[in-house]
Amino acid sequence: MRLMFNNHSLHDKAFILLLIGVTIAFFAVLFPFQGAVFWAVILAVVFTPLHKKILVRLPKYPTIAALITLVLCLVLVILPLILLSISLAKEAATIYESVHSGEMNFGQYFQQIYNAMPQWVLDLLTRFNLNDPKVIQEKISGISVQASQYVATKVLTIGQNTMGFLVSFCIMLYLLFFFLRDGKTLIRKILAATPLDDAHKKKLGAKFITVVRATVKGNLAVAATQGALGGIIFWILGIEASLLWGVVMAFLSLLPAVGAAIVWAPVAIYYIATGSTTEGIVLAAYGAAIMGMVDNVLRPLLVGKDTKMPDYLILISTLGGLSLFGLTGFVIGPLIAALFIAVWDLFAPQAHISDTTEVDNSAK
Repeated sequence: MRLMFNNHSLHDKAFILLLIGVTIAFFAVLFPFQGAVFWAVILAVVFTPLHKKILVRLPKYPTIAALITLVLCLVLVILPLILLSISLAKEAATIYESVHSGEMNFGQYFQQIYNAMPQWVLDLLTRFNLNDPKVIQEKISGISVQASQYVATKVLTIGQNTMGFLVSFCIMLYLLFFFLRDGKTLIRKILAATPLDDAHKKKLGAKFITVVRATVKGNLAVAATQGALGGIIFWILGIEASLLWGVVMAFLSLLPAVGAAIVWAPVAIYYIATGSTTEGIVLAAYGAAIMGMVDNVLRPLLVGKDTKMPDYLILISTLGGLSLFGLTGFVIGPLIAALFIAVWDLFAPQAHISDTTEVDNSAK
């Protein structure tokens, strides 16, 4: 018995398998430089409006326009971050030495707070088996030493991997230049190869760009503002390593609602508990009113308004993204959540139309 094969169908299946295999291999090749590729795409999306304005003035020189945009990106974003990282590394090393030598003892700070607590608070702690301050002090001291060692190790690791960082950095700049110059052509080819309806591709593409710009610009604006405000008040109050704590508050502010309060609230409590009531009240009022206003007013305006996502979804997706992808997760998490909503919004009307059609056909 002779088996009959559909050559056209066989060729299509073979080509699809080849396409999948080559695509997987291509992404495997790119994987070592995933961070460089990711941030090149993100920065290209963020700086495209600026590039378009420059291109209007230099319509015949797209290469020069892309170079000017790249230089502005370096001056406005990348170089300040590098300088800040150098200062941060120095302060982190100072903090590590202070903790390691015992000059800075977080366990002792807790003991001072514990001694100043009113009796009703002590009774409450006793009820939850937290009435042994020595055990808690030892745990806090151990955690602080481990945390300082972790930061120092990370700084040392970055120093040892300078060559790898420079390679990734150069690749990011190189890709960013071409994404700015040839971005329209690349997007057109990607959209043409995507097997979706044109209206769906347009909506999902617009959602991707909107979420990236809103998340990066909004979250970074909130982080920079809260970090700067926190660093300033710490410096005014004479707290050691105010720059380091400002950067820590900036990173923590990526978490909506809780953010920078993880740092300034315990310090305010420490001041009040140890008799520096004025400093504690000033810090608490400043953190709740000024820094809290930034999070409660600026973030919804810059992030929630454009992404059209509720605050709780932004919080959950940001936490999940940071947990899975590290620092880049503050972009990837909300982006996945926004695309999830957009895809289901596109699917829901189609499913409704399909169900209506089936009902009509059965009625006939």
